[in-house]
Amino acid sequence: MSRIGIRPITVPAGVTFSVDEATNTVTIKGPKGSLEQQISRLLTVSQEGETVKLERPNNLREARSQHGLARTLLFNMVEGVTKGHSKTLDVIGVGYRATTAGKTLTLAIGYSHPVVLTAPEGVSFEVKADEKTRATQIIISGTDKQAVGQVAADVRKVRKPEPYKGKGIRYQGEIVKLKAGKRAAAKK
Repeated sequence: MSRIGIRPITVPAGVTFSVDEATNTVTIKGPKGSLEQQISRLLTVSQEGETVKLERPNNLREARSQHGLARTLLFNMVEGVTKGHSKTLDVIGVGYRATTAGKTLTLAIGYSHPVVLTAPEGVSFEVKADEKTRATQIIISGTDKQAVGQVAADVRKVRKPEPYKGKGIRYQGEIVKLKAGKRAAAKK
């Protein structure tokens, strides 16, 4: 059995959970929004009171591989419609700035032009200045964990951290291993 797939999902109060039997599509609605996910036909979704269980009728390889994945997707949906998901990025570099206006994020990060990114539906940007590290923080939040992660990866891709000074956009807590550069080679 899948150690993750057999765990039941607790549905909190204020969240509605419904399954369309024809297409095996799960719809979860909560205070922060609504999410929909199609589950493999090899799995059955059953709700017993405040818990939801995923079961597989056989031990086929494909059913086993889908069991834990489907449970994790449903759990992330429940978390998203109740608490939401967020990723924080740090913009590090002299003169590197980020500003928001509505659903757009404008980055001034060393190019001859500002880079403008637009948030997809259900994702929002917030910019803060962190006094402790003197870096600008970009907080990307939304209900869909996959969309939040993809937007964070797209923002980071605009200017990845470079290995000599560490300037660029990185995830909060990401460790960038710095290279020594020319001075280390000259001392040998």
